Amino acid sequence: MKYVQWLKWGGTFFVLTGILLTNLNMYPLNIIVHGTGSLGWTAAGIITKDRALTVNFALQLPLFAVGYARVAGVL
Repeated sequence: MKYVQWLKWGGTFFVLTGILLTNLNMYPLNIIVHGTGSLGWTAAGIITKDRALTVNFALQLPLFAVGYARVAGVL
């Protein structure tokens, strides 16, 4: 399997696990896990030059950064 496929499947696992953790109200773990999946999908979108994929997941990263900052006590 190509490394892009690993990024996609790994990203899918992390995104879905992050959604599950959100439903279980497991904050801040949900943000960390879902953000990891979004990072993987963003990388896959950049590598494959898929603009829709890149835009969708790259725009999620700043939102997760706000969550990271909140967890760290910066916000």
